[in-house]
Amino acid sequence: MPSPETLERFIARVEQNAHAEAIEEFYTENASMQENQGAPRVGRDKLVLGEQKVMERAKSLTSTCVRPALLQGDHVVIRWIFRFEWQDGSRTEMEELAWQRWEGERIAEETFFYDPAQRLPKPPVA
Repeated sequence: MPSPETLERFIARVEQNAHAEAIEEFYTENASMQENQGAPRVGRDKLVLGEQKVMERAKSLTSTCVRPALLQGDHVVIRWIFRFEWQDGSRTEMEELAWQRWEGERIAEETFFYDPAQRLPKPPVA
């Protein structure tokens, strides 16, 4: 079970847009991430590389936790809003729920729930 302080440090790292660093710092070695019941991606190193690839495509990103984050035993639910501006000038705004299972002070399993239609980029602002 994460301490409230650990959970707050994790949220702060994500809100600083240090997504890959947050994975390195807060996920177990064999952690998994899953999108809307898709096949899970497994292994912290693989998860870090995936986040780095997304961040390379982004010109800017704003990551916001919508409070409260819910903590019950080993489980956490966080509501996030992400605003991406991509290198080509298009933008994406996503709202999602992240369901996490923690092992002690680290995330072992995470599933994201969101409307996939949000992933379609909107054209650049003129």
